[in-house]
Formats: sequence, structure tokens, C-alpha cells
Amino acid sequence: MTKKEDTQKNRIQAVENAFEIVEEVQAANGCTVRHIMEMLDIPRSTAYVYMKTLEDVGFLSKSGDEYYIGVRFLKYGGCARHTSNIYQVSRVEVDKLAEKAQSVATIGCEDDGQRVLLYRTESGDAVSDNPPTGEYTKMHWTAVGKALLSQKSNAEIKEIAQRYGLPKATDQTHSDIDSLLKDIKEIRSRGYAIENEERSVGVKSIAMPIDIKDDLFENVAISVAGPTSRFTEDRIENELSTLLQETINIIELKMQHY
Repeated sequence: MTKKEDTQKNRIQAVENAFEIVEEVQAANGCTVRHIMEMLDIPRSTAYVYMKTLEDVGFLSKSGDEYYIGVRFLKYGGCARHTSNIYQVSRVEVDKLAEKAQSVATIGCEDDGQRVLLYRTESGDAVSDNPPTGEYTKMHWTAVGKALLSQKSNAEIKEIAQRYGLPKATDQTHSDIDSLLKDIKEIRSRGYAIENEERSVGVKSIAMPIDIKDDLFENVAISVAGPTSRFTEDRIENELSTLLQETINIIELKMQHY
């Protein structure tokens, strides 16, 4: 028996089905039993039983005929985040970074080839595209995602691109692997990633990876983001990149003694 066959043998199909339904409800931002029946090609009665069970245990909520992700997931997501040493150490420093840069500041990590937003904070007049904490998104169109990719080999980057694709969000998004790899090479050289309206028009971001060891999240980066008018090349090179590096130096030093 191969390792893959052995792994498949030890999986519980009902659990996989339940989480597939949760994923579809989240992707649709709420949906009906009929939607799940059609999208997953399962009998209506089966879809109903799964969704009613998930509602009963608090992982889905219902309004009219539509089911939505339940707030109970916050309990487990919060627990996962607070278990991380890098989160505990970084969040205070990232709060300070947001105030110094007068921008949105974030902590992001990689999970299975996607960028996950662990933490987001902002100064009083900050502007960004307002992604929610916990958001999973593709790596190639965010500064944090590209900073995370820069810590991987080109072969690993190609595998991620093949798995998730390189869809375009704007005219500036990398949509072919050669263009992305060229950008990653520049990121490795200068030490930080720039997102120049690649996900949202009018929004620019700069991110740097954190060098950490033996933590729950092995690939982590921090970023600042704001309107393109305030993120000029001169400010990125002479101010924001320095603020990011100073913040990371403090985080890495604290991690040595945490």
C-alpha cells in the first residue's frame, strides 16, 4: 500500500464532507441548502442534514433560508492564533508600526500555499482595502504573500502557482509565472516586497519576512499598507522599509528570549 493510499484509508469521509460544506458556505458568503446540493452534487436531504447538524453545533447560523458561517469559529481561530509565540510578540510592535507609519499594519503567515491574515491594526487616518482578520487569499497579489513566497524555492513557488493559479485582480497583478519569479528575485535582493495595486486599485503595500525558528507558524511577514498617493517610491525606500526593518529587528530579538 502506498503512503497516499494509506492516508486516504485513514480519512473519515463524513468529516471531509462537513468541512467541504463549510468552505462552500464561506466562499458563497452565505447560501441555501439547494446551493450546496447543486455545488457538491449531493441529494437535497443529505445537504440539509449536514447543514442542520452544523447549525445545531454552532458552526453555521441561519437567517431565513440562508446559512452563514457561525461565530463559533472565532473561538477556535482565536485559540490557534494565541498559541503562536510570534503573534504574541509581534502584535504590540505592529501596533507601534501602524502609528509610526500612519498606515494599516498587518501580520500574515502561510498555510498550505495561501496567505493568512493573522492580525490587522491601523492608525486613525489609515486607508486600505480592509481585508478581515483570518482571511485566506492567494499569495501572488499581496505584499505579505510575495514576501512569504520569497522564502521559498522557485520550484515550490511554481507548485503553489500550479495549484492555485495566478488569476488577475487588477491590470497590475502577476498572471504568469515568469513575471512573478522576476518580482520574487527582486524581493530577495532588496529585502522587501511591494504590492503596487496588484489586488486593489489605489492601494499599495510593503512587506518583509520575519526570520523565526521553532514557532507554530514558520513563514511569517509583516506589512504596512495605504493609498498609492502616500506610498511613493521615495517614502517606501527611505522611510517605510526602515520602519519595517526596525520592527522586525525588535520582534526577532524578543523571540530569542520568549
